[in-house]
Amino acid sequence: MENVLVIMSDEHQRRALGCAGHSIVSTPNLDALAASGTRFTNCWTPSPICVPARASLATGKWVHEIGTWDSAQAYAGEPQSWAHVLADVGHDVASFGKLHHRSAADDDGFTERHGPMFIVGGKGWLQGLPRREPIPYDEADELAADVGVGHTTYTRYDERTTNSAVAWLGDEARATKPWAAFVSFVAPHYPLSAPEEFAALYPFEDVPPPEIPEVEHSHPAVAGMQTFFSYGDYFDDELTTKARAAYFGLCSFMDDNVGKVLAALEASGQRDNTRIIYTSDHGEMLGNRGLWCKSFMFEDSVAVPMIVSGPGVPKGHTVDANVNLVDVAETAVETAGATLDGPGESLVHRAHHPDSDRVGFSEYHDGGSITGSFAIRSGEWKYVHHEDFEPELYNLAEDPNELVDMSGMAKVASEQRGCAEMLADVVDTTAVNDRAFASQAALIDEHGGRDGLAAAFRFNHTPIPE
Repeated sequence: MENVLVIMSDEHQRRALGCAGHSIVSTPNLDALAASGTRFTNCWTPSPICVPARASLATGKWVHEIGTWDSAQAYAGEPQSWAHVLADVGHDVASFGKLHHRSAADDDGFTERHGPMFIVGGKGWLQGLPRREPIPYDEADELAADVGVGHTTYTRYDERTTNSAVAWLGDEARATKPWAAFVSFVAPHYPLSAPEEFAALYPFEDVPPPEIPEVEHSHPAVAGMQTFFSYGDYFDDELTTKARAAYFGLCSFMDDNVGKVLAALEASGQRDNTRIIYTSDHGEMLGNRGLWCKSFMFEDSVAVPMIVSGPGVPKGHTVDANVNLVDVAETAVETAGATLDGPGESLVHRAHHPDSDRVGFSEYHDGGSITGSFAIRSGEWKYVHHEDFEPELYNLAEDPNELVDMSGMAKVASEQRGCAEMLADVVDTTAVNDRAFASQAALIDEHGGRDGLAAAFRFNHTPIPE
């Protein structure tokens, strides 16, 4: 059996990689990992927000299959995870760092957890639950206020995560039985402040402006999200440059930690028998279109890096076929000859069979959204369905920045119908939207209604565990 090492970052947009051709971002360790294996250029998150995405990564199932709709309904141990499967066949299965599962009391499959970060108090972010009549998100001003240079509680947490993983991989016990490790960093998630060593790599005069200029978002679902997550209101051009520099510095900081983990694996003598997966839970808008953070269905938010390396994986290879974070679970359990009942596929199989016509899929039901949003990608077409509102349709080959919404145009009517039919094959959007709102309504009542939510602990990013 092969060992499994899953390395995950938080909020790493797909374009912010040296090996992806970014103009200034330095990620030498991830670039080397890609050179040793296969990089997937079209990987989507199942939901562009931490908690639902991580639940899907654990189980290999879509958000609507497991009901982890939002940042208050986290994975709690059911259905089984890839960690459960590998533990059941005798692996040591350890986690290091951020999980964003519900609580330590739940059996999420890991046989040991080092410095885990769960959702706050087992309750998570309650403020986003009343989506149709949202509670104002005053914490949005913190993103701009925190831009700077230097360590934060998050970067210190990642350093501890790295040290724990390095020590564990170097333990002689790793050579006595198969193992799986989930090493999960918070960087480059905000606060947007990078340690000085990495911030120095990005002088402000070298930092490019957002790749996509600020645009007016007229679609009600998108405009509603932008109004709720009003981060952009607090940025001018100078602060945008500083924030982007800090983000790039955090990407390099994260890459450095990845390098230390991979060096420890190499030193242990087990790299040749270890399947390595690198990815992130979702992307980051980073000022593109005038938007920040995640949650939107635009590519900078929904697309993530995906690199696989190890025995039997083609080296120096890129694959353009659609893949998804739900594939991580299937790729992990495959090493033990097992499989999961879900939509995931083995990324190793896909690396050898890149001519897939598989449809890309993502959905969002969390804070800021006035309705459920569902995205499909097939070939050059990307279709976004907003329940009870008009859809969006983009040709990503001709319009990679998603600036021309072609929905309703007669010349692409057949393509739009085809995308709608493919979405219907994946999910009943009306039923799922109703289920999500019903689940959230029950949770609102459980926590004392709107008054109870307004009085609950409020935050812009999850506090680190003590």
